[in-house]
Amino acid sequence: MASKRDAKKDVQFVVTEVISDCLNFLYMNPEKKAAEVHAIVEEMIELHNELVTRINHIDGKDNPKLVKAHFKSLYAQLLGKTDEAFSRLSEIAKS
Repeated sequence: MASKRDAKKDVQFVVTEVISDCLNFLYMNPEKKAAEVHAIVEEMIELHNELVTRINHIDGKDNPKLVKAHFKSLYAQLLGKTDEAFSRLSEIAKS
C-alpha cells in the first residue's frame, strides 16, 4: 500500500509551490490581474483539501490493485491541476 503520509507530503509540497509562485507574482506585480491570481490560489486550496480527503478515505483498501489505482489517479489529478494552474499564471504574467 502506498504511504498516506508520503502522499500528503507530496500534495502539500506541490500545492504550496503553486501558491508561493502566485504570491510572489502578486508581490512583484501588484497592478496585474490580482483577482485572477487569487482565483488560482483558491482553486489550489480546494484541490489540496479534496486530495487530502481522498487520501484519508481509500475505497477497497484491502485490495492492493484498487489502492494502487486510487493513488495513481490521485497523483494524475494533482499533476494535471497544478500544471494547469502554472499555465494560467504564465498567461497572466505574459499579458
